[in-house]
Amino acid sequence: MIAGFPELTAAEAASLIKDNENIGFGGFTPAGSPKAVSREIARRAIEEHEAGRPFSVGVITGASTGPSLDGVLAASDAIKFRTPYQSDPELRKRINTGKTQFFDMHLSQLPQAVRYGFLGDVDWAIVEVCDIKPGGEVVLTSSVGASPTFLHKAKRVILELNKRHPAALRGFHDIYEPDDPPTRTHIPIYHPSDRIGSETVMIDPAKIAGVVATDLDDEVSAFDEPNDVTKKIGENVADFLAGELRAGRIAPDFLPIQSGVGNVANAVLFAMGGHPDIPAFSMYTEVIQDSVIALMRQNRIKFASGSSLTISPEVLDGLYRDLESFRGRLLLRPQEISNHPEVVRRLGIISINTALELDLYGNVNSTHVMGRQMMNGIGGSGDFTRNAFISVFTCPSTVKGGKISPIVPMVSHLDHSEHSVQVIVTEHGVADLRGKSPHERARLIIEKCADPSYRPLLEAYLALGGEAHTPQSFDNAYALHRAFLAAGDMRTAVIAGS
Repeated sequence: MIAGFPELTAAEAASLIKDNENIGFGGFTPAGSPKAVSREIARRAIEEHEAGRPFSVGVITGASTGPSLDGVLAASDAIKFRTPYQSDPELRKRINTGKTQFFDMHLSQLPQAVRYGFLGDVDWAIVEVCDIKPGGEVVLTSSVGASPTFLHKAKRVILELNKRHPAALRGFHDIYEPDDPPTRTHIPIYHPSDRIGSETVMIDPAKIAGVVATDLDDEVSAFDEPNDVTKKIGENVADFLAGELRAGRIAPDFLPIQSGVGNVANAVLFAMGGHPDIPAFSMYTEVIQDSVIALMRQNRIKFASGSSLTISPEVLDGLYRDLESFRGRLLLRPQEISNHPEVVRRLGIISINTALELDLYGNVNSTHVMGRQMMNGIGGSGDFTRNAFISVFTCPSTVKGGKISPIVPMVSHLDHSEHSVQVIVTEHGVADLRGKSPHERARLIIEKCADPSYRPLLEAYLALGGEAHTPQSFDNAYALHRAFLAAGDMRTAVIAGS
């Protein structure tokens, strides 16, 4: 027994799961995701399939997970459907071949969609914790995500008690679930550091089927060191924001920052932290990554609020060794609070996210390669972009050795429209689209952000638009995409009529 609850092996816990049931898995990115029971569910699926019996489960998570969850479940054909976000190569392959049904969602909306019943019953919640009390009180580990909602809505609960995460994490979480309409009130966060909920999650003890003891690392990979391109993108973002500060459009003590996850995002934060004209700032974001911890150690980031500690193993180990020095400076919240549009708008957050593709008028594609193949999902970028004080999108001007220009005449898939996207940054410069007409936006993006090798093609396209509010040519809108699909290089595109 653990805290009065049955101690199960991971295999015993997996044996309780039935075919066609829906599972809410805790975690937000690989940080804090369950890693033991999911492996045994995958093994069970293989055994059931070999015996000629069906076995698959609905998989609902906070965001992406790690190989021991999404990876093994996808490889064993155990996933009936998947939402709201993923990043696993095996799962991505199955989604893009139609073998796994996936629906993309704004991450702030996932917990309330579960509470509203839009996704059906949640039969099980499987959640990682670092401490359990006899009355059903638990301390989460390195993330919150949608775990509180899963634990409250699920019919039954399995807990993974992971000793890699110290019980001293109690106090680093702020657990708050808003009421559902029509009794919902405002979310009383006025500063990134405001605490509005509890340190722990209370679970009905009668729902806890058992506890699985584990000793497993989060499966978070280290990010690449900034290269010349990502460094220049970071410098351009930092210079732009410093200019806004000098112009008086940002308050003297600055505004909270939201940053997407990845190599470009890390480079941007390091550039901001090292800029002499940008004061120490706070983060109100969803993912806290390596650069945030490094800048907090340098006192360049004053406070960080997020939904997960998506940091590499060595950085997490260092954080845990110095945990008390971060107490009161670091807070993990449910994703519907870290990403909530109401709070984003109130705090005046500057959002900085990465575009997969963008067009001449400021529309952004965050999710689909060539308009067809799902990459990861929209994640939280839409939650922040639509409601930000300033919304910034970054991307390199070319990828695949220059064979692809992320800047195209028309995006092949639309996630963020021109009405939400304010600033675009590449290694070549900054296009400030605020207050600009479509013609003006297109000229700025070509001049400031496009790679010189692609500017003649984009200018030729723009010239075909004629007398129109938004110049477009249906015959040529996807000329660059067609050229890549035919010849493997967008630079071979021909703009007809130019």
